[in-house]
Amino acid sequence: MTDNPEIRILVVCLGNICRSPMAHGVLEHKLAEAGLAQHVRVDSAGTGDYHIGKQADPRARQAAAERGYELDHLRARQVDPADLAAFDLVLAADRENYLDLMALAADAAERERIRMLLVYGGSTREEVPDPYEGGTADFDLALDLIEDAADGVIAALSRDGGGRDVPA
Repeated sequence: MTDNPEIRILVVCLGNICRSPMAHGVLEHKLAEAGLAQHVRVDSAGTGDYHIGKQADPRARQAAAERGYELDHLRARQVDPADLAAFDLVLAADRENYLDLMALAADAAERERIRMLLVYGGSTREEVPDPYEGGTADFDLALDLIEDAADGVIAALSRDGGGRDVPA
């Protein structure tokens, strides 16, 4: 990898207060541990505009903090269509948000950058279930899946040598 940040990753869920900020925080932490933080910029957003400017859900912040991840600096924002050109990899937490992102994409190149987050993990699940209406166990499950997928993203980045085409 070069000395400059080369890869930009955007994680997306519906409101940007549960799954995507948890994934944002997990990826930042794990990238730092892997010595890749200076080469990868992570951001998160929601397809909806429900929580713009708000911190992550307190339950998400608590569950993440219990595992050593910091989310307090994150604020919810809505996906901008320009994000799909600006980011090298756009990871959707679930199928509905994936389809919304695909509909926003201006061309085939942008659509190729959009993937489901869990394609990078070892789970048989395709989606990170939304814990918003649930309890502690739901946030823990979401984090388990996100941590596994984050490890897979980092492994893919390491295999690719830091190029802009992050393999699935």
